[in-house]
Amino acid sequence: MASARTRSAFLCLLLATLVFAIFSPALHNNFVGYDDPDYVLNNPHVNSGLSRANTIWAFTAVHANNWHPLTWLSHQLDVTLFGLNPQGHHLTSLLFHVVNTVLLFLWLTGLTGRQVPSAFVAVAFGVHPLHVESVAWVAERKDVLSTFFWFLTLLAWTAYTKRPHLWRYLLTALLLTAGLLSKQMLVTVPGLLLLLDFWPLQRGRRILEKLPLLALSAAAAVTVMLVQGNTGATSSLQQLPLDLRLSNAAVSYFRYLGKVTWPANLSAFYPFPDNIPVGEMAAAVASLVALSTLAFLRRKQNPWLALGWAWFVVTLLPVIGIIQVGMQAMADRYMYVPAVGLLLAVAFQIDALALPTKRACASAAIALLAVWATFTWRQIPVWHDGLTLFTQALAADPNNFVAHDNLGVELDRRGRFDEALFHYRETLRIRPDDRNGAANFALASFARADRLLAASQPGEALTAIREGLRYRPDNAVAHAQLGRILQDRRQIPEAVKEFQEAARLDPNLASAHLGLAVLHSWTGHTKDARAEFETTLRLEPNNVEAHYDLGLVLTVTGQPREGLDHFLAAARINPDFGPAHVALAETWYAAGRFDDARREVALAQAAHAEVDPALVKLLADRR
Repeated sequence: MASARTRSAFLCLLLATLVFAIFSPALHNNFVGYDDPDYVLNNPHVNSGLSRANTIWAFTAVHANNWHPLTWLSHQLDVTLFGLNPQGHHLTSLLFHVVNTVLLFLWLTGLTGRQVPSAFVAVAFGVHPLHVESVAWVAERKDVLSTFFWFLTLLAWTAYTKRPHLWRYLLTALLLTAGLLSKQMLVTVPGLLLLLDFWPLQRGRRILEKLPLLALSAAAAVTVMLVQGNTGATSSLQQLPLDLRLSNAAVSYFRYLGKVTWPANLSAFYPFPDNIPVGEMAAAVASLVALSTLAFLRRKQNPWLALGWAWFVVTLLPVIGIIQVGMQAMADRYMYVPAVGLLLAVAFQIDALALPTKRACASAAIALLAVWATFTWRQIPVWHDGLTLFTQALAADPNNFVAHDNLGVELDRRGRFDEALFHYRETLRIRPDDRNGAANFALASFARADRLLAASQPGEALTAIREGLRYRPDNAVAHAQLGRILQDRRQIPEAVKEFQEAARLDPNLASAHLGLAVLHSWTGHTKDARAEFETTLRLEPNNVEAHYDLGLVLTVTGQPREGLDHFLAAARINPDFGPAHVALAETWYAAGRFDDARREVALAQAAHAEVDPALVKLLADRR
């Protein structure tokens, strides 16, 4: 007995060391711009660490379309321990994955009494590339945390079946509840326990004892559906027809099988297809039916095949897309637990073979593990940051519109604006109705216009603004900016139209009213000009240009005293505004205050403003 325990402890240590070593490059990764800001960096209830208020928020708030209080608490604890250093957050996720690998090994060994195939399943689980997303992505903490409680639940349940006692049952229920509070993926656990009754427990069908656990799962399922329904996360349910969702589910099951076997071209996002060819869907359904039939027919001779296949199908059901949340067709993270069923079926089937065949298959399996470990080592740096993540996603699928959009955002953050615009354009080329892509492209176009105007390229800026307004026609600032360019080009009717539209969209936008005021003064509509200048100053009391221009209008319309007040205000707000000093000099001269006029001329000349030479001469003659 001591020898068996020593060997088990040694294998656990070996497993932990192997998995930690292979996933250790994740410790050098940063946060990515994909959900990490929403979950940690920009979330004030998380980035301030553990506190009473933040704990209450974790249990009562719905955020990022989810309700998973224990996951929020784990992120808050990370911030308390490590601040916003990404290494600490990655370390926590990695340690959970290491512990999950060991728990899986201990549970399978205790359940089946077979250490070697259990070790194979655990190693394959620990090093598989499909699990990089769950481990190396900070925002996916919910995967590794919920699975930690999932495997503990299975351990507690196995202990209960061997020695039934109320406290063991309550412990199982408590651990299941903790898992559901981390991620509602555990809703399939009661069904999984029924499958384990068939093999390897061979207890017969014991449904009644699982009803309380089923009630917990049902409550969690209702909760997540209400949460995601209220937050709009399931709005795509109305957008995607049922037949397309069912077809995608069948094809995704088949694609997941392929990804488990040969995990190449992995991506942070797999776009939902616009349509699925009938032939592809029929082939996927036929394959699934054939494999299910084979597992069922061999349920007595090879019960592990039936268990493994059913495990894969059942645990993947909540995220297979029949009830669609989001626009992804599938996701690597969804296979964190379902893959265990396939690995279990293969490992125990190899273990049941005759010795010569077993050795050959075991050698092939070990070689495959080495390949998977290599893939994992290469995949982890892909999650270093948003730039590497979505560059790789586009390498896997150049038509991935979400990858184009997110890569554009990452490039935008780094000041690589033209490259960002290229990817925004690609997003809209592939998916013209994509809201995020349209918004990002518009904002990038407006920002590009700002840079072009600063570089004295108004023509190119005009084009950029119009490109942006195609997708964000309700942007008042962009309309006002466009009006200013047209105003400078003396395209008065067009400029008036743009300023009016900007003022309609945002009545409190001072630049729109200022533009209209200037144009009205140009066209002799002084009454309208005065009204718009006064509106501008109500919104921006320190607007120098509005004070100066209103002073001119008032002076021209025979109200020099009121005009003087605005010239004085402009000069007070910005003493270096030369035109105000010129206007004051002319006003003081007309009023016979020659010394004041000379002072303003000097200030205007110091500000490099153009002063009428005739005025200078007149003042000189008055000495």
